[in-house]
Amino acid sequence: MNSETGTYQTIVDPYRDAFYLAAYRLRYDLDFKFWPGRKRIKQLHNNHTGKCVILCNGPSLNSVDFDLLKESKVFTIGLNKINLMFDRTDFRPDLICAVNPFVVQQNVDFFLNTNIPLFLDYLAVRKSGGINQLIKRPNINVLYSSGVLGQFSTNLAGGICQGYTVTYVALQVAFYLGFTEVALVGCDHSFSSTGLANSTITQQTTENNHFILNYFPPGSQWQLPDLAGSEFHYEIAREVYKAKNRTIYNATNGGKLEVFQRLTLEDFLR
Repeated sequence: MNSETGTYQTIVDPYRDAFYLAAYRLRYDLDFKFWPGRKRIKQLHNNHTGKCVILCNGPSLNSVDFDLLKESKVFTIGLNKINLMFDRTDFRPDLICAVNPFVVQQNVDFFLNTNIPLFLDYLAVRKSGGINQLIKRPNINVLYSSGVLGQFSTNLAGGICQGYTVTYVALQVAFYLGFTEVALVGCDHSFSSTGLANSTITQQTTENNHFILNYFPPGSQWQLPDLAGSEFHYEIAREVYKAKNRTIYNATNGGKLEVFQRLTLEDFLR
């Protein structure tokens, strides 16, 4: 899939693909502007223990008790445009992950002005229009996304697999930071928008797949989800966590994701 055009390759050429992956990685490794951030990422390894909550952006996020989250002092990871809920609550996540180029570009003004630690994708940052300002900020950590699917990275400094969803990236971040119990909230795993998985669309009408209407306003571009691809990678995450005596829970109120054991957020925080 070409992330810029939303089209699929119809000719398999392993040499071309290998060349592209090697060239992309070499470009990242030699880009000295990102070296200080990579050093910071190495210093974050296993800096935490215990529980973590990942705040996905589905409609059910509106049912989360943010006062309870704040009082619990549990570590939280927000995703993408989680800042669009900041006018409703004084709760703030401990860090934010965003890897999709459209999301980073649309939210770049917030990313340039927040002090919340950020984990952003290398290619998305390069395409954001704010690269020179973003890389100077000490709260921004830039991740290399491997073009190879079906992986789960336990070493963020080496790179991550996007696995068709930023939630999968957040699960890798939580693992790297050292958390042993991770719960998802707001992960509805269901979209009313239809079309070819991973294809790029221009929003024409009111968009209601997220916790706020017009998360992607009319006229904006975004990529349709790949729910099957996401589930495939969630299963990988579940097994990697399990192999290291760690657990992922689904504390979403409703939704259609059944890969992870379910429990309520209240029970998780006890």
